[in-house]
Amino acid sequence: MRENRIGIIGCGNPFMGNDGAGILVMQLFEGRYPGVDAIDGGTGGFGLIPLMEGYEKVVIVDAMTGIGNRIGDVVVFATPPSLDLPACSLHDIGIGDAVAVARELGCAAEVVIIGIEVGDIRAFHRGVDPAVEGGVRDAEKEVIRLLREWTDEPCGALAGSKPGGGSESTSSGQDSSRVRL
Repeated sequence: MRENRIGIIGCGNPFMGNDGAGILVMQLFEGRYPGVDAIDGGTGGFGLIPLMEGYEKVVIVDAMTGIGNRIGDVVVFATPPSLDLPACSLHDIGIGDAVAVARELGCAAEVVIIGIEVGDIRAFHRGVDPAVEGGVRDAEKEVIRLLREWTDEPCGALAGSKPGGGSESTSSGQDSSRVRL
């Protein structure tokens, strides 16, 4: 078991414009809460399996296509996306496939996938579209909602956290096995 019990994995390629949306969400949580690891999942695929191992709860955030009605839409999958959906991942195997394999191998406990509809992916472009930026903010809110659910923290417990990352909490020396928001 890992020291921290919750992992937030962001997937994507920041050199492919909108495809970097999952990484942007993950970066908002780096060092933000004790007991929560923010993990760069790279471009996902089979590489996600060992990243999930040992966590009680995992959130995977990724840029996807074909899941929303418009660019920036955020969809939360409590179970991996079904195989009858259009191919929504932009990686070697889909996120849902990686989660299914991890579960079969006993590497993953509870996993929630958050997809951000990104529309077109531009090669060798570092910026994201404004609508995708909005999706990143909405995905951040969904991750916070999940953290509150998973930790039984009251809704106001995040009042001291800064939007877009960082925390004003002074939690030095606290037990990191208990997530405090």
